[in-house]
Amino acid sequence: MTDLPRNQHIIASGLIAGVGVSIAYISFTQEPADAFVFPRLISSVFAVLALWTFGKAVLGKTKVGNGISGDAMKKMLPGLIVAIIYIYWAAKGLGFYTATAIAFFVLVSLYDPAPHTEFKTWLKRIAITAGFMAVMYGLFAGLLNVFTPREIFF
Repeated sequence: MTDLPRNQHIIASGLIAGVGVSIAYISFTQEPADAFVFPRLISSVFAVLALWTFGKAVLGKTKVGNGISGDAMKKMLPGLIVAIIYIYWAAKGLGFYTATAIAFFVLVSLYDPAPHTEFKTWLKRIAITAGFMAVMYGLFAGLLNVFTPREIFF
């Protein structure tokens, strides 16, 4: 197996480290502080791990595979587009729970290999989305009492 070209790994891990550090910075500069305890914890761990990975890449101490093929990127592209729309518009514009339900349902529909022509597969996707959202709501609103973006729908 050939190694992933070093520059490709450095660029990818550098971008992720940049995102991690920026998310940590944003979470530490928001008020009220009590509403951001959980995001601060998670973003700090994410930033540290991302910087560690970037450092390993720069030093050439990473052991990775062949990278991502063009075919795999084509398969991931619809999910990446949904994620970008969710992050930059939907979560704030539609509210966290509504946008998350829509994004999750779209992703399940895109990547579920079951036929799209059968009614029961759509019911299964709806049930999976409802179950996922129940867990998300219970985790964030009930257990962790985390502040989530709120706009149009909740």
